[in-house]
Amino acid sequence: MDFISATGFAAGTLCTLAYLPQALHSFRTKSVQDIALTMLVSLNVGLLLWVCYGLLIHSLPIILPNAVTFLLAFPLLIMRLKYGRKPATENTKARATH
Repeated sequence: MDFISATGFAAGTLCTLAYLPQALHSFRTKSVQDIALTMLVSLNVGLLLWVCYGLLIHSLPIILPNAVTFLLAFPLLIMRLKYGRKPATENTKARATH
């Protein structure tokens, strides 16, 4: 492996590892309410575009880390869409009935 590819793999690995604690925390707690939906959508679209770009230029240092990060981020997006709404509090319920 040449220096340029090693640099790309190192950068991709560090970026994926930076995202890993948030993903693990969200999977463990099953809570995604505090993660902005727009961030998850833009992150997932961006990751898919990076994978597509990597495929077009035949670059594993771009494809692999972005594909792994997408595999961590996409389930969070699905969880956010499915469970992300905060439950109504008692104050909200009381105001709605008055």
